[in-house]
Amino acid sequence: SLAQRMMLIASAWIIVLLLVGGLALDRTLTGLITRNFDEQLGYMLTGMIGSAEIGPDGEVFFNRPLGDQRFLEPNSGLYWQITGVGHDDFPSRSLWDRTLETRGEHFDAQPHVYDSDQFEGEPLRVMERSIILPGSDDSWRFAVAASREELDRQIAQTRSILTYSFVILGIGLLLMAGMQTWYGLYPLRHVRRGQGGGAGGGAQGRTG
Repeated sequence: SLAQRMMLIASAWIIVLLLVGGLALDRTLTGLITRNFDEQLGYMLTGMIGSAEIGPDGEVFFNRPLGDQRFLEPNSGLYWQITGVGHDDFPSRSLWDRTLETRGEHFDAQPHVYDSDQFEGEPLRVMERSIILPGSDDSWRFAVAASREELDRQIAQTRSILTYSFVILGIGLLLMAGMQTWYGLYPLRHVRRGQGGGAGGGAQGRTG
């Protein structure tokens, strides 16, 4: 029937638009959450660089402690490390007996961020930058890493809310389309019933 065809067309368009809109919104929100997470890593990396100096022995040290206490807690999920060619690694206490495998094959004047699976069962988000500190001719690789657990949890929560919201919105739009189709075609159905009744009455009159 005409009503069924109209509902099928409306349902198809609603589903397509919700899928496209949902994917676009998911990508946008996921990007915002990830950028916010990366900005926090950037603040920590900047704090590290601003606190770093070269000692009389030619090794790097911090002239003031870093603010986040998680750097002092073993396996806390937040880590830093400074690496220099020909120098011992300078790691955070939170790394305990582990070492960050940095990508130090080249000089990175700007921070770059990437995901790493180097710690078993603990995916990391790592930000690195190469710096030549005053008093040293060597290139130092500054790295800060955080467990992706919190980032992945926020993304999962956002996607869950989006899914529920779009399912409810889709059901509402389908119901609205059904009601619009039903009431919109009511005059046509009324005319059709009238024509059917008139045709039946005329046939009875000719028979009499």
